[in-house]
Amino acid sequence: MQDLTPLPPLPRTAASRRRPLTALGLSIALALAGCGVTVQNRLPAEALARQNKAPGTVYTGWRVFQDKCARCHGADASGSAQAPDLSLRVRDMGARRFMALVLSRYDWALPAGTDATGREAQLEAVLQGRQGALTMPAWQGEPVVTAHIADLYAYLAARADGSQGPGRPAP
Repeated sequence: MQDLTPLPPLPRTAASRRRPLTALGLSIALALAGCGVTVQNRLPAEALARQNKAPGTVYTGWRVFQDKCARCHGADASGSAQAPDLSLRVRDMGARRFMALVLSRYDWALPAGTDATGREAQLEAVLQGRQGALTMPAWQGEPVVTAHIADLYAYLAARADGSQGPGRPAP
């Protein structure tokens, strides 16, 4: 008849005791290496986000907007009876085009076919508020707007893309 008693366990050697620790150490090293790749990959994404961000600061742009634009375009740039919603207009407009329009565009609503003499008289009447309408002034000579045009664009671009809601932005 055979003896069915279990054999005593083999004595553990130093190498057999290190195997679980080695496996654990290797697992930790691989996990940390994976984290390192993630951190390295975030840098180009952050640089791209900074590159695509409008120049200027939203808060300063909001202040300029409140001072120079809100009376016609509304306190939150959402438009009024006098002027359009700028969040819709700026959405598809780049910074350069915005700056060119704001700084150098006069759009006079004068009757078509006016001769030079009549045009001068009508322009004077428009300037004095007696006739016609000035639909958007050029701000090129205005020092505050000229100095902060990038900030103004940053505010309106933030309103257009939804990253800035109505009201005062954080400074």
